[in-house]
Amino acid sequence: MLILAALLWAEAALLWTAVVWLVLELITATPTSLASALAILVLVLIAAAWVTAIAINSLRRRTWIRGAAVTWQLVQIAVAVGCFQGLYARVDLGWALLLPSLAVLALLFMPRVIAATTSLTGPGDTPDDQRG
Repeated sequence: MLILAALLWAEAALLWTAVVWLVLELITATPTSLASALAILVLVLIAAAWVTAIAINSLRRRTWIRGAAVTWQLVQIAVAVGCFQGLYARVDLGWALLLPSLAVLALLFMPRVIAATTSLTGPGDTPDDQRG
């Protein structure tokens, strides 16, 4: 569970780094399309906030993080596949996105992680709230 949380925190940190980089690029360079630059910035900002929420709640062992993390990893794999092809292919970036995503997916389906994030009580309850 700690390895899963560490990988999710690393992904969140890299997304926040991308947000800072995009803001700096927006300030220092003139974009070809301001609307496109702002749209990309907003999308990366939303993704950073979402992955941060997943990382925080992975430490709290919330049940919903498995579905959210799988969804994010599939999005990240799609971006990685795009990095392997095309005119501006970046194979190094593709591998840097693909390998952690595969590791997180493998961890999400390990019995110990499933058990740690399975709630026997109502939604939003923590394992400490379980009485029995």
